[in-house]
Amino acid sequence: MFGISEALGSPRILSRSAAVPGRSGLRHIIKNGTCSPCGTRASSRLCCAFIFLILILTPRVDSSWWFIGALGARVICDNIPGLVNKQRQLCQRYPDIMQSIGGGAKEWIRECQHQFRHHRWNCSALERDHTVFGRVMQRSSREAAFVYAISSAGVVFAITRACSQGELKTCNCDPHKRGRDRDERGEFDWGGCSDNINYGIKFAKAFVDAKERTVKDARALMNLHNNRCGRMAVKRFMKLECKCHGVSGSCTLRTCWLAMSDFRKTGDFLRKKYNGAIEVIVNQDKTGFTVANKDFRKATKNDLVYFENSPDYCLVDKAAGSLGTAGRVCNKTSRGTDSCEIMCCGRGYDTTRVKRITKCECKFKWCCAVECKDCEEAVDIHTCKAPKRAEWLDQT
Repeated sequence: MFGISEALGSPRILSRSAAVPGRSGLRHIIKNGTCSPCGTRASSRLCCAFIFLILILTPRVDSSWWFIGALGARVICDNIPGLVNKQRQLCQRYPDIMQSIGGGAKEWIRECQHQFRHHRWNCSALERDHTVFGRVMQRSSREAAFVYAISSAGVVFAITRACSQGELKTCNCDPHKRGRDRDERGEFDWGGCSDNINYGIKFAKAFVDAKERTVKDARALMNLHNNRCGRMAVKRFMKLECKCHGVSGSCTLRTCWLAMSDFRKTGDFLRKKYNGAIEVIVNQDKTGFTVANKDFRKATKNDLVYFENSPDYCLVDKAAGSLGTAGRVCNKTSRGTDSCEIMCCGRGYDTTRVKRITKCECKFKWCCAVECKDCEEAVDIHTCKAPKRAEWLDQT
């Protein structure tokens, strides 16, 4: 779907079929007794019957605006499953922003997969699945907390960048960065194009939070908290960039602007917050959280929070949304989470020797090129064994 369903650096040798979309993603197809996507009238009754059968037989899986990333340039607001009324209204009113959000979705999913490339759960996106991550997001776990935070951050980043690049009709550079200002190095003039981070945050909050504000339950409260963490993470890494003016670049005068840092910094920061995520319970008035274990510190606005422990992701478990680790590449010599012992959950691993072509004996040739030879080397690839059949059946 996104072209990135495999974790970067952690390919699966075994192929897996995508999950069947849930009921909520198909309800929009049937309107006023017709099935508009089905083509000719002759096939409409058969199509309606087929869709109705799917609605009955498939379990409900909440869909999300994340699916916008799969549509690319074909964003049609009425055909995006899972949007609430406010999101659909914003989608129809700001189609150019939806294009930016769709492009940004691919970026934050890639970042998610990069951050978890050496872990059992590797942020796998399911192809042709409007929920993007499947049932794993139904559990109020650390992984769900991270995905909500990184996705919210991705929307802020994508919109803010599009503003600065002049791709949106409703915003451009930050209009408040004008005149003179000062920092620890002295005075400077605002110039260039400062990234309009506040506009990105404002729109992301209105669009992303809209679904959670339609319900008042513990999970919605958790999602809103983690969404905010993601938005603020992008703002945290805004940096002042300057250009010097003066004799021989003496920097007697400076023109400066505010710019977002690379999204990798946001990903690294949220990954650390994932490691230190705090298990919480909703307080009595249902407006905030208290820590589940009183021996731990209180959660702040910058902490990721979750309610439920994560599954171990060792085996295929459709109910938990776990794809298992069979076929995952592991590192025989590592002592980290990518080690064969941890990644394969003690099941052992298979070793395959493959030939790899690399560039070698590179020389600089005047002027101005580098010439290399193609060298062949044998490399051992270790992949996790599949579980025994009886063990696998226990989880399906």
